[in-house]
Amino acid sequence: MTSNTPDTLSKPISPWGAPLGLLNRLILSISLRFGTKAKEVERFLKFAIVGTIGAVVDFGVLNVLQATVLRPEDPNLQLKVSLATGTAFVAAVTSNFIWNRYWTYPDSRSRPISQQLVQFFIVNIIGLIFRLWFVHTLFGPFGNIGVDVLESSGLASGLDDAAESQLGTNIAQFFAVWIVMLWNFFVNRYWTYNDVE
Repeated sequence: MTSNTPDTLSKPISPWGAPLGLLNRLILSISLRFGTKAKEVERFLKFAIVGTIGAVVDFGVLNVLQATVLRPEDPNLQLKVSLATGTAFVAAVTSNFIWNRYWTYPDSRSRPISQQLVQFFIVNIIGLIFRLWFVHTLFGPFGNIGVDVLESSGLASGLDDAAESQLGTNIAQFFAVWIVMLWNFFVNRYWTYNDVE
């Protein structure tokens, strides 16, 4: 799915076969400014775009679960927050693996998909463990801060405990996503996808 012609770094195809010409041209024009590091910059930009798609999946699944079957309230508040966060993470990782294998690193398919999938999931499980700890530890304090900010600015008043927990979960998850994205990029680049130049 890649062209190795000297005039382009790659011609991406989405996982379902649709061309991504305009987006690729934008990425290419930015990455070419980095000279000998252009290919790595291209990969990082694609990884960041894939991560953004993953974040949309992540936050979407999290909020759907918290609005329906895993409402962040007692009984089992902590368990519900962890289950919603973990389920959202698995959905996002699955999306990210498919996009990264076929778009960010199309030239890395010299290894079997099963091997890369296992490596990708190991890296992401470590990220998940950190993320669960981070969100579990900080959703309460972030919820308190978030409610204080909303109420003092007049944007909301009288939020119930479930709304405060959901707000705190989203704030904590926002920071965790950025930290884990950097971890995932560097470890996946140099371990999972180390078969690319």
